[in-house]
Parts: sequence; C-alpha cells; structure tokens
Amino acid sequence: MLFTFEFISMFGIGLMYASPILIMLIALIIIMGLIVGWLEGWSSKDSVYYSFITATTVGYGDFYPKKKPSKSLAVVIAFIGIIFTGIVVGIALHASLHAFKATHNTSDVMEHIEKSMEHIDKSIEAH
Repeated sequence: MLFTFEFISMFGIGLMYASPILIMLIALIIIMGLIVGWLEGWSSKDSVYYSFITATTVGYGDFYPKKKPSKSLAVVIAFIGIIFTGIVVGIALHASLHAFKATHNTSDVMEHIEKSMEHIDKSIEAH
C-alpha cells in the first residue's frame, strides 16, 4: 500500500510540473482537430472527438478526413498524441522507480536478483 501512495504522490507531482507542456499539447490537438473539422464540415463536438480518437491512435473510423490538408493534419495530431503519451508514460515510469526505491531495500532486491540468476545458470547447465 505504501508503494501505491508513493507512486500516486510522485505521479501527481510529475504531472503538475509537466502540466504546461501537457496543456499546450492538448490545446494543439483540439485546435488542429477543429481545423480538420472545419475543412471537412463536421460539428465542433465531432471535431474534438475526432482529434482525441486520432491523438490516442485509437481511430474508430467513424470520422475520417477525405481532403489532403485534413489528412496531413491528422498525421500531425497523431504525432502530437504520441508525444503526449510518451511524456505521461515517462512520468509514470519515474514515479514507479521512485516508489520502488522508497519502499524497498535495494540491497535485498539485488540479492534476490543474484540468487535468481544463479538458479537460471544452474538450469541452463543442467540442460
């Protein structure tokens, strides 16, 4: 349970520090989605929906651009979405490492890893 609290705390701090970048990326996704929607003749609601489905690389296919400029913007939206996801995953990884270090004695972990490696070596030699 301590690990979970450490993780959530560090993840929240990481999101807080990265929030200006994350907010800017979200704004770009929305703006470009609205531009695509305007070019394609979609409603604002559908355009924002499309932009986030594209940014998360889900791509249901219920809305898709038919015009070349819209298709180009769709690629940029997807790329920005990947950057956004990468930042959030990086923050989560950092929070996980921090929580692990804060809640585990690293010498015990290293000892466990060494014993596991010895066991693996013995299994390989046996075959």
